[in-house]
Amino acid sequence: MVKNSIPSPTVPDTVWLARGRHTGPEPELDVRRNLIALKAAGGLDDFLELDPVEAVRSTALYPRDASADPGPSARRLFEARWRVAEDVTVRAQLTTYDPPARGDAAEGVTWILAAEAERAWDARWPSPATMFWPDSSRAEWDHDTVPGVRLRTVNHLPKDDDEVRRRLRDCARSSWFVHVVVHEAMTPDARGQRPLAEFLPPSLRDRVVEHRGTPEQARIADFALQRELKLRMPRGGAVVLPTVPPAPDYDPEHFTVRTIFLDGSEPVEFLGRIIEFAALPRPLPAEAEQALTRLRRGWHLLSPEEELAHARDMVARYAHALEAMTESRDLYREAAEAAQAALAEAARGAGAPRPALPGPAGEEGSPLSGLTKAFGRLRGTNK
Repeated sequence: MVKNSIPSPTVPDTVWLARGRHTGPEPELDVRRNLIALKAAGGLDDFLELDPVEAVRSTALYPRDASADPGPSARRLFEARWRVAEDVTVRAQLTTYDPPARGDAAEGVTWILAAEAERAWDARWPSPATMFWPDSSRAEWDHDTVPGVRLRTVNHLPKDDDEVRRRLRDCARSSWFVHVVVHEAMTPDARGQRPLAEFLPPSLRDRVVEHRGTPEQARIADFALQRELKLRMPRGGAVVLPTVPPAPDYDPEHFTVRTIFLDGSEPVEFLGRIIEFAALPRPLPAEAEQALTRLRRGWHLLSPEEELAHARDMVARYAHALEAMTESRDLYREAAEAAQAALAEAARGAGAPRPALPGPAGEEGSPLSGLTKAFGRLRGTNK
């Protein structure tokens, strides 16, 4: 018997998602300062900072359900709205979370960012990450949730073979970022040590993590990729790691480049592979799906026009509900009056014989028939 499998949800093409860690002090202060500066410079239309408890508070005008709750470990919630390509509005939420346990304080504060545009996302647009976080290496917000891995820099593979396997496996399985592994055929100079992400479009730059293997780690990297992800690591080449499980359109050969020159020049072929991979449908993790739901259903930062439209919509909804309640009340009253009339007539005729009536006509005009019709109409409105 063939079982119908339910396809896993994928990230919508209008959405930009990221999850990372801030390992420095006062992460919310970094966000707050950056948002204030960008709004003053005209880079943002507006922003809002909320306490998580206030973010889920429901009112008559703004009813909210449990889907808007970021969870008990949430520290602060930030919303921002800006425009790209002149007239495309982007809405984004960033939520910071306490470490899972007290002993994990050294791991830093986890953050989740969900942004959605009014049309398909363009990698040339500004990165949502640097709309909230300072675009500076001094603010340590750009760490992956996988320990020892960071965005916007070169992450050298560990010396230990088992650690290499563990890191690559964890990155493919649990990270929300795009991961690439580059092998240095020979030790590059200062120009070749620059991260390749610097050549990528802005919105993709903060989504790519680069791992580097030294010349003597060619066999180690190749063995680790074969064992964990069924990939080969060409000496002096590069590969884009798949997600786990891999996307249906992922072809290991296609996303592997045999030769890459680390001399400071733009590696056009490999950058094209990264951009192509980032455009593939990606699985939507459960935590990311929750963040996207909060963005869509728990949004607070409305423009004056949106607030007016929302108020009008709520007035129309309440008016419709009131009309339905009034109609139900009238039907209940009609049913009650019919019941009273039937009981009164039954009481009057209890001691005297009733004249025989023709079947259809008698049934149509009887009090019981009127009562039945009234209750029938009442049931119909409540379906």
